[in-house]
Amino acid sequence: MHEVDHSQGRRRPRPLLLLDVDGVLNPFASPTCPPGYREHDFFPDDDPPVRLNASHAPWLTLLATRFDLAWATGWEDEANTYLSPLFGLPQLPVIRFPPVPFAPAEKVPPIAAFAGNRPTAWVDDAHTKEAREWAASRTARTLLITTDPAEGLARETVEELLRW
Repeated sequence: MHEVDHSQGRRRPRPLLLLDVDGVLNPFASPTCPPGYREHDFFPDDDPPVRLNASHAPWLTLLATRFDLAWATGWEDEANTYLSPLFGLPQLPVIRFPPVPFAPAEKVPPIAAFAGNRPTAWVDDAHTKEAREWAASRTARTLLITTDPAEGLARETVEELLRW
């Protein structure tokens, strides 16, 4: 589905919504599992449990009616393996980052290349100075939403995205 740009007589692509996982869908920084979240042992050998909230499924489905969703996470393909089925999402495009661990600023070049000149909203818990500079320098509409890694995605964030 595309918006029609009547001034140009052609279709515009829908905006992108780039989603991080840890700190956005997984409030890893909370000292305990927050209410409404359930812990999943996707990676039992080397990581703490992943905390996910089933209420995010309808929120993400709603956002997918307005945006083209993509994973912008160090999880890369594992986001499609573990999260897409759990949230009832199709396989989403994956932005490739340097090998984990990488510095948060290292997300900016691959995100800039993926976004091109499309309107883009990026939800992450660690937007850097470089991310803010990239967003400010773009001619396409750009929205950075920074989540609290102890709280993750909130309904207010979904409402902000829908208003944008």
